[in-house]
Amino acid sequence: MIIYDVRCAAAHRFEVTLTSMFAETPACPGCGGPTRRVPAAVHMSGRADAGPSRDQMPNTWHGIGRGDRETVRGWHGLMTQREKLEERYPELAGDRRPVLAHEGAFANAPLRAGDPLAASISRATFGAPAAASTRTSTPTEKR
Repeated sequence: MIIYDVRCAAAHRFEVTLTSMFAETPACPGCGGPTRRVPAAVHMSGRADAGPSRDQMPNTWHGIGRGDRETVRGWHGLMTQREKLEERYPELAGDRRPVLAHEGAFANAPLRAGDPLAASISRATFGAPAAASTRTSTPTEKR
């Protein structure tokens, strides 16, 4: 049995249960006129939501409402859900290295532990990566 939305020429709309998709639609119960099938509304339930990423979560005192108890509790709940999700799906975790600088020149691209410092500062300051040095020294080389 299939449920269809049906409408007649007089704009009466109702649902009918038909035995197959090839079955004829019945006449309108309100006016007796001929009917035709109309697209049904899409109903979605249980949609997936990963929640805010770590980059979207607040990382300053002002970001958590200056320590507002309800705001901190809300973000804590979201973070706990996100951690459980990242345990099941590690590809969602993203870059988990500590952020060393996130304000000023690094507001759009935070400096993380392990990033090459000279290139990051050059990119943040001048908008271009620093030129690579032609001379490199080894740890055992005497100066």
